[in-house]
Amino acid sequence: MPRIDRANLDLILLEDAVWVLMGEVGLSSYDFNLSQFFSCRHPWQRPEQITAIGRFGAATNYNELYAQLAAEGIFLIHSPEQYLLASELTHWYPLLAGLTPKSLWFSEPPSFESVAQTLGLPLFLKGSRQTSRHRAALSIIHSAAEYDRAIEMYADDPILQWQDLVCREFIRLRPVPSTATEKIPASFEFRSFWWYSNCVGAGQYWSTDYNWNREEETAALAVAQAAAVRLNLPFVVIDIAQTIAGEWIAIECNDAQESGYGAVSPFTLWRNIIDLELNPSV
Repeated sequence: MPRIDRANLDLILLEDAVWVLMGEVGLSSYDFNLSQFFSCRHPWQRPEQITAIGRFGAATNYNELYAQLAAEGIFLIHSPEQYLLASELTHWYPLLAGLTPKSLWFSEPPSFESVAQTLGLPLFLKGSRQTSRHRAALSIIHSAAEYDRAIEMYADDPILQWQDLVCREFIRLRPVPSTATEKIPASFEFRSFWWYSNCVGAGQYWSTDYNWNREEETAALAVAQAAAVRLNLPFVVIDIAQTIAGEWIAIECNDAQESGYGAVSPFTLWRNIIDLELNPSV
């Protein structure tokens, strides 16, 4: 993750309702030019203190940036503590018992035998924040040899080497049509955005052709909303998926400030946030 430079961030007032601190990251799945679709102002004067949504990607220096902005009277929507709760499995997992697969985490790799005995095989490995580009060889582990090889690769991987190691119960998910690659097989998984526990956007997680019907959407979002309510955060992403048994589970959580849109319409997401801020009782 990069360090974010305050000088590269643009503070805008969106539709006179929402403050957003923008910074392009160069990814079509993340960047969205709000000024092409909404009224965006750069007021010469603003209230002494404001709360802003940060859309500048993932940051290695969130704590530092938060303090720097707070000194200017700009408070990001998530405090550093809330940022960790939204982003790190080691923080959000204890609140989502029963909604997400059983997980263990370690600062140093445990023995294969101990985790295999506790969680069974195959295992699912990831960093406490994310996988490394969804690479299957680093995630789905069937044997001691695969585990040892993955641990060696984790130590050298620029995305994973700084994260705690998470071992998760492997839950078989409903597959969707996709081309076989070195990545984790695509599943019936969806991304949902929650603004103060209100769903402001939801759509397919994987870039392949699938969708839910109304009954599936209702059941999936009920699980996602239960997770969002438990976390009680201003702006969070909940990824949910359907198991092969037809149950819905929470796959992971993320700070929505730094999350890509997936198949969620950015226009609809921001329109919904604006409407909720302009009409908070609705």
